[in-house]
Amino acid sequence: MNNLDQQLEFIMEIDKLKAVYRQTRVKSDDSRRENSAEHSWQIAFSAILLEEYTMEKINILRVVKMLLIHDIIEIDAGDLFAFAQDSNHKEQEIKELAACERLFSILPNNQEDEYKSLWLEFEECKSADSIFAKSIDRLLPLLINMRSEGGTWVEHKISKSQVLKRNSYLKNLSPKLWSYVEKEVNIAVENSWLLNK
Repeated sequence: MNNLDQQLEFIMEIDKLKAVYRQTRVKSDDSRRENSAEHSWQIAFSAILLEEYTMEKINILRVVKMLLIHDIIEIDAGDLFAFAQDSNHKEQEIKELAACERLFSILPNNQEDEYKSLWLEFEECKSADSIFAKSIDRLLPLLINMRSEGGTWVEHKISKSQVLKRNSYLKNLSPKLWSYVEKEVNIAVENSWLLNK
């Protein structure tokens, strides 16, 4: 199989991401659940828009690539709710590594290596690019839940401390965005959208 055939096969394989549904709801579309492809698109664009608020020097093209590929593995592994039990997250990690191997192996070797490397970098979350990407991935559900009167936070009885912990990468990376998160979380508590603990 030549490179083009492999790339086209991968393009059609990732079409399956449109059928992976998340907990987050799309308020503008009768509160249906969003799919992972929609989520990936929105966070990639969000990173471009919010790049100016990071205190670290980042490569926005690498960040966008990470955000566009980080959920592709959900085609095989499925989506796991962000606030699921730790044991569920450990099981999910195993599924995701297997999915990473299978899905990126569809691509020509050079792209397979690049995308696997970017996916692993996002998961490890140690570089400035991956920390910014992970921060945006976690900020977006906060924005959506705030505009949906608590959305899945209310549905799953999520606490203030859980949301702050999940968004804590922003503390050092972007004080302005972290301040925004703290303000929004306090509003959510006042409105009983988050438990005050």
